[in-house]
Amino acid sequence: MNGETTNGTGSGHYDVVVVGAGFGGIYGVRRFREQGLSVLGLEGAPDVGGVWYHNRYPGARVDVESYYYCYPDPAIYRDWTWTERYAAQPEILRYLNFVADRWDVRKHYEFGTWMTGARWDPRSARYDIVTDTGKRYTARFLVMATGQLSASRKAPFEGLADFEGEVVETSHWPDRPIELAGKRVGIIGTGSSGVQATTAISKEAGQLFVFQRTPNYAVPAHNGPADKAKLAELAAKGDAFREELFGLTMAIPLPPKAGVAQEMADSERQRALREHWAHGGYCMNLVFDDQGTNLDSNTLVADFVRAKVASVVKDPEVAKRIMPDAYPFGARRLIVETGYYESFNRGNVTLVDVKADPIERITARGVQTRGGHYDLDVLVLALGFNAFVGAIDNAGIRNEHGAGPTDGWQRGPRTFLGLMTSGFPNLFLITGAGSPSVLVNMVAANVQHLDFVADLIGFMDEKGHARVEPTKSAENDWTAHCAQVSERLIRRQVDNYMVHVNSDDGSRVFIPYAGGFDNYARLCQEVERNSYAGLDFSPPSQPSAGESAATSAAGRRI
Repeated sequence: MNGETTNGTGSGHYDVVVVGAGFGGIYGVRRFREQGLSVLGLEGAPDVGGVWYHNRYPGARVDVESYYYCYPDPAIYRDWTWTERYAAQPEILRYLNFVADRWDVRKHYEFGTWMTGARWDPRSARYDIVTDTGKRYTARFLVMATGQLSASRKAPFEGLADFEGEVVETSHWPDRPIELAGKRVGIIGTGSSGVQATTAISKEAGQLFVFQRTPNYAVPAHNGPADKAKLAELAAKGDAFREELFGLTMAIPLPPKAGVAQEMADSERQRALREHWAHGGYCMNLVFDDQGTNLDSNTLVADFVRAKVASVVKDPEVAKRIMPDAYPFGARRLIVETGYYESFNRGNVTLVDVKADPIERITARGVQTRGGHYDLDVLVLALGFNAFVGAIDNAGIRNEHGAGPTDGWQRGPRTFLGLMTSGFPNLFLITGAGSPSVLVNMVAANVQHLDFVADLIGFMDEKGHARVEPTKSAENDWTAHCAQVSERLIRRQVDNYMVHVNSDDGSRVFIPYAGGFDNYARLCQEVERNSYAGLDFSPPSQPSAGESAATSAAGRRI
């Protein structure tokens, strides 16, 4: 293997270490190997899957249509057929296993292995990597394909250890049967995972208590069997399908926006709302051109959705409490549901409004709120994630001065292209803060980022460069550009995981890049065409023992 040396103890030297074995990690290992680089993948789980390995809770399902939430590889498209428009977790995990087998990436992974530290050594121009198994590695390049929604939030409730029933997290659901049938189950959290889990668990639990702090907007998926004709059409497009995705705002084909709501007749606006609702999913975020920046236009969409909720939930009091009204439509993550509101018409489901009746503690027998006690056999925590920074901070990455990548982000993330941060050579944060990230189709975002990194490494090897990092100027310019394209967004004014709020002056930083995936991909191409303007390369250096010589030009892309 080019550039790899081992000492027989599981340690070794590699060109690239990829952390994570989800959509990004699997593609990265394959892409770098095709380029002739020596690659090691590290994954804490026992096998591939990433978030789709861990998020195996009942009801877990993708919120992007399956046709597009997959690798734009013509060969894979021809040989894999989705069964549902919005695939459930077991099918997505089967898909990732199928791809891992097809691309033969498992042999390059150390599974059941968490990276616990990585220190940049400027003398060797390598990262010294430590794992929880005791194995150590070095790498010229460290690629963090750990995802932005993978490090779960810790439960803030007093007494959790006292609970005598079973506690499970949606973010790390056990790979074993959890007995729910006929049980008294409580779910804390009504974000995307909580909504999906509620929908599924309500059908089998004896009693289900849904502890809701803030109701969130949820729109129907209108899920059903996959359209075989559409799958065949996309497969026939071959490599052109990839370019098509990269030219879209969200890297998802969606119905076109109807226009500026404030310039349309009410009959036209209502027709547009009905048509987008009938299509389902994320297109409700894009009914009107101005719904993300004009509060009156946004309210048109919000009122339409609230009316739909009221028409589904039979109990008017429950409908009132579950109806989202605390923030504008789309200001937080829009949830794509498959029967969530109908769940509250079941006699075994109780909504507990913890904003009005706060949780005081977890007891041995259940949940104690200010107003009463709820006896439970199973407690499900759907508390969301420590987004953007959690997985990076947990990995223990340090530069030569002992600083971590997010140490300089006290006033919001500072990156170049959302991919690199100044002071951390040869470190790549795939789909990170300052990239389109969670706003778009994450599979396409991973592929685009990893192709950029692979091409950059090819450029460096061709020129003989040992290290690369963004200049402070380029990082400042990109951070300012990200702020500029998000300045008018309503969602920037609402507290949520995509917004960093500075405590001293209340200033706000919208974390992902809001300029659209199509524009972002074009800007990355411009950087590449301009010999990676904005990046600072070291003088050419000769590879030392255990390091690879210059590799070939970038490998084939899918």
